[in-house]
Amino acid sequence: MDRVLSVEWIAEQEGKLVPGHVRILDQTKLPSDITYINTTDIDMVWDAIKTLQVRGAPAIGVAAAMGLAAAAQNVPANADLLAEISRLADRLATSRPTAVNLFWALDRMKRVAGEHSSLTRVELIERLATEAVAIRDEDAGMCRSIGVHGAQLLNDGDTILTHCNAGALATSEYGTALAPVYAALEQGKKISVYADETRPLLQGARLTTWELMKSGVDVTLICDNMAAQVMKEGRIDAVLVGADRIAANGDAANKIGTYGVALLARAHDIPFYVLAPTSTIDPAAPDGNAIPIEERARDEITMGFGKLTAPADTKVYSPAFDVTPARLIAGIICEKGIARPDYIESLAAFLSG
Repeated sequence: MDRVLSVEWIAEQEGKLVPGHVRILDQTKLPSDITYINTTDIDMVWDAIKTLQVRGAPAIGVAAAMGLAAAAQNVPANADLLAEISRLADRLATSRPTAVNLFWALDRMKRVAGEHSSLTRVELIERLATEAVAIRDEDAGMCRSIGVHGAQLLNDGDTILTHCNAGALATSEYGTALAPVYAALEQGKKISVYADETRPLLQGARLTTWELMKSGVDVTLICDNMAAQVMKEGRIDAVLVGADRIAANGDAANKIGTYGVALLARAHDIPFYVLAPTSTIDPAAPDGNAIPIEERARDEITMGFGKLTAPADTKVYSPAFDVTPARLIAGIICEKGIARPDYIESLAAFLSG
């Protein structure tokens, strides 16, 4: 299958990671243009995360880690490198508040820097780049494992519904919610997908359908408000979605509109699954009420893709995410397996195992 990588580390010399830079696929240009951001500038990485040029919790974490390693190369020789690494990490942490992978990756990078403070300047930056690439490779491996576990839930001929984009574009390579689709197809199963368009930024329309079509998957695009009808018509066998943060009790934050899809799935007796790596589980959040919800700029609704679609002075409320209660989730699939209720116990077992 032909899948485009969302984030990569580009080494400038063969056999050495440093000097190097982060390369980010600009997802705001899809599906019409395939454009890359190549940079070592921390502000450009921050902007890429903030403006959704890179999006999806795992991909954000990888981009932040690689961006930090890339930007460390720009720290002046007379500056305190460890202090600057911490400052740069804190800067990236302000980009988006909901995706826990962002903070997990940055904390890991700062910890590695502290543990190797005795290295020379060049060696420390090389070590950071090595860690960033390791985070990327681990994410790719975790996503593949998520796909293998999730494929057990899919039968030959099934059709799934997904919301937003939790495929290869949202991760390092294989995806989370779409990983079982790819794995099932590799196993010889015939799987079809209905993709919600995902307003207001149309990640389902622009990204999921593009990615699945590029991978040869049978995909049908629907408007968000058509989900109930296709469920009523018996077209959907399961719902697979990703997550940006999962609370200790199993409540899961994902792209706005996911909660509504979960309610519809329950009303039609369709299993609703959340798929994400264990790095997305936040044991410090006891339930969904503790998950911060990002609010996006009003223009994303009133000026969608550059065209005025509402009166200029319209009041707007635009949460980027909602939280699906654990009671609506049939299973949470991570790289370690399938968690079932009681999620407080099953998710804790994943984190401790």
